[in-house]
Amino acid sequence: MADAKVIPFDDDRSRSGGGSRPARRRTGSGSGGRGDGSTAPVSALPGGRLPGPSPEAGADPQEPQQPQEAPESRESPVSSVDEAGGGGWDRRIAGGLAFLRRRVTGDYEVDEFGYDKELTDQVLMSALRPLADKYFRVEVKGIENIPSDGGALIVANHSGTLPLDGLMLQVAVHDNHPAERHLRLLAADLVFHLPVVNELARKAGHTLACAEDAQRLLELGEIVGVMPEGFKGIGKPFGDRYKLQRFGRGGFVSTALRAGAPIVPCSIVGAEEIYPMIGNAKTLARLLGFPYFPITPTFPWLGPLGAVPLPTKWTIQFGEPIPTDGYPPEAAEDPMLMFNLTDQVREQIQHTLYKLLVQRRSVFF
Repeated sequence: MADAKVIPFDDDRSRSGGGSRPARRRTGSGSGGRGDGSTAPVSALPGGRLPGPSPEAGADPQEPQQPQEAPESRESPVSSVDEAGGGGWDRRIAGGLAFLRRRVTGDYEVDEFGYDKELTDQVLMSALRPLADKYFRVEVKGIENIPSDGGALIVANHSGTLPLDGLMLQVAVHDNHPAERHLRLLAADLVFHLPVVNELARKAGHTLACAEDAQRLLELGEIVGVMPEGFKGIGKPFGDRYKLQRFGRGGFVSTALRAGAPIVPCSIVGAEEIYPMIGNAKTLARLLGFPYFPITPTFPWLGPLGAVPLPTKWTIQFGEPIPTDGYPPEAAEDPMLMFNLTDQVREQIQHTLYKLLVQRRSVFF
């Protein structure tokens, strides 16, 4: 049996010929009309319908009525999709070429700290986003506690052997905040002594963890992130997971008080298990100039493969902001006030960590 050829109801044009012709609007009635074969002009009604004989208009109710054809004004769906898809790829290629041209010619801007917004948005964030969305499946809570404008200091716990939690925090703030705000992380000096890492950290908006840089960023209205535990938190053994280490001497509180910026506590669950640190080769760490040299169930036994983090399920929760603009300027020099605020932030983070751990069903799901 020969293959049947399906002809759409609304297309009575001739199918003979090799190529497809562009859609055109028909203005006549075509083959439709009266029973005697005569044709009459057809005009559209305001409602979009075409007129036809009806009993109310005085037509003979016994006369068979022929269906009227609506004007053909729509384009082929296939051609529309193809054009949209082609246009999308054209725009992507054009945008990529324009980006490369700006990088080669130096036609881009960096701020006084070396932050390159265009490179961060188009390259670095795009590279980190699959890790956050697909691999760690980061769930973000309380994003509304981060202000839409003005400076704020986000204080978070630190863990994971390698500082992936800071990078995931940066992606979480940008991708989930309605204003797509950028997080400017304060990093340890070791980060800026490592080749390649130093340059990438500067381009991504990270800066040295010192009071002057932090205060300057807050006064410029930036969101600043700090992890006061430092190496004590990120390099602690697996047995001490989710137990906050000492928060230093409260320097971050003093910086927030001077800038009048709110402090937003942040709790991160899931980072502790990506590299379970079961040992520390201290001698090797001293030789390499590292604060610690981790030993995990997979590293260094599996070589480079052991550096692949475990795909744990992450939760990042931002707590209620603690305002600081109500204190007088001299409050930044009050050690008792700094101690109390530091302890308040630490306790709020620790309490939220315990609450999230109780709610967590599994490390990986």
